[in-house]
Amino acid sequence: MAYWLMKSEPNEYSIDDLQHDPKGWEHWDGVRNYQARNFMREMKVGDRVFFYHSNTEVPGIVGIAEVCREAYPDHTAFDPDDKHYDPKSDPDKPRWFMVDVRFVEKFPRTVSLKALKDHAEALGDFALLRKGNRLSVMPVSEAQWQAILELLKD
Repeated sequence: MAYWLMKSEPNEYSIDDLQHDPKGWEHWDGVRNYQARNFMREMKVGDRVFFYHSNTEVPGIVGIAEVCREAYPDHTAFDPDDKHYDPKSDPDKPRWFMVDVRFVEKFPRTVSLKALKDHAEALGDFALLRKGNRLSVMPVSEAQWQAILELLKD
């Protein structure tokens, strides 16, 4: 099993939206960064994902999701009426991919970006804390995963 972090703006799609989705899962579409896309293509069913709320008053990790379908073409890239449309994307040779995730757990409180920065030494080379990192999908080492879960105990 691998570990990941995926960012979402809670006004677009939140951990609560995932928790209460009538299907029990949702596709993670609209990723339009090649490095983030490549990370998604590495994801396997059963991988755990930290659900991160960005662009909010207190950005941070709010829960856990699980990959329930591996990467497949992101259909929003082919739809001219969708905000994620990419006219250069071709269904026969897709450029963009998505995975499906299901809800696992909502944390009792947010593990804030500030708390993560305050514990940067324990997190080592955590991609989220790299200066200028704007990726919406990134890997998390097992040691980082465990260190972040420990922050919930503080």
